[in-house]
Amino acid sequence: MTARIDRRSILAGAGALLAAPTAGLGQQPWPQGRVLKLVVPFPPAGATDVLARLVADKLGRTWGTNIVVENRPGAGGNIGTDAVAKAEPTGDTFLIVSVGMATNQYLYQKLTYDPARDLAPITMVAMVPNLLVVNKTVPANNVAELIAYAKANPGKLTYGSSGIGTSVHLCGELFQKLTGTKMVHVPYRGTAQATQDLIGGRIDLIFDNIPQALPHVRAGSIRGFGITTAKRSPTAPEFAPIADTVPGFDVSSWFALFAPAKTPPAVIAKIQADTKAGIADPAVRAKMDALAAEPVGNSPDELGAFLQAEMKRWGDLIKEVGLKVE
Repeated sequence: MTARIDRRSILAGAGALLAAPTAGLGQQPWPQGRVLKLVVPFPPAGATDVLARLVADKLGRTWGTNIVVENRPGAGGNIGTDAVAKAEPTGDTFLIVSVGMATNQYLYQKLTYDPARDLAPITMVAMVPNLLVVNKTVPANNVAELIAYAKANPGKLTYGSSGIGTSVHLCGELFQKLTGTKMVHVPYRGTAQATQDLIGGRIDLIFDNIPQALPHVRAGSIRGFGITTAKRSPTAPEFAPIADTVPGFDVSSWFALFAPAKTPPAVIAKIQADTKAGIADPAVRAKMDALAAEPVGNSPDELGAFLQAEMKRWGDLIKEVGLKVE
């Protein structure tokens, strides 16, 4: 009898260790003593990377641990996202993504992960509006005149983007749908070259990131016609929302944290709570303001619901337009 009790105790203890990815929490609570990894599925220096480093630095100092930011770019963010989807769900690896989390399943023929099944939402870090900017030679002075010109000259205007399926591109597709216009899409590898070509007159317009476009607008090199969100941006308050002219037009670039599915809920709750507190810190907020990034910090459930809505919204548009990444 004693032997049987001992055997059960041993098995129970082993099972508890196997079942607890954060075993030893009593002595050293997660994440103390660990090196964490925040994966950015895009190259360095872009908006996703900059926000990731702000978050990693703030959380690392809050927790007294090291958070390594690892860039794993490729395939529109799919390579890095897949790596995190397949990582051990211990809380030691998490991910920052953008709109591709909602759109890539419609743009790519086959994904090696399921965004809804294989990844757990943590929190939205920030939302960033874009700015409709236009070359100085385009014969229009505002959004209404631009629409009128585009309708009178179908297929004549060209608009640049940072690549197929990016928020910059989807702004253009939604604009055409809601206004009944037809423009020619010119994709680039990022907005920097697209902005230079806009200044040089090689394309007519772009729904550009505010930090990229605003200095050129204020220098007089290009013109700003409107913000892509439903309300004005504190960073560029002089520009009215495009929605004032085009009802229903409301697009933001967004950046959110996800973890592998089955990551312990307590770990996700801690990352969410400390991220929310971190992005409210005045020093962090000042750096985000420079990116025109509005801190969010919503709950995992709220982020999950937002993702489902984005999948529906952009999935319908992508299928209607017939967008595909070859």
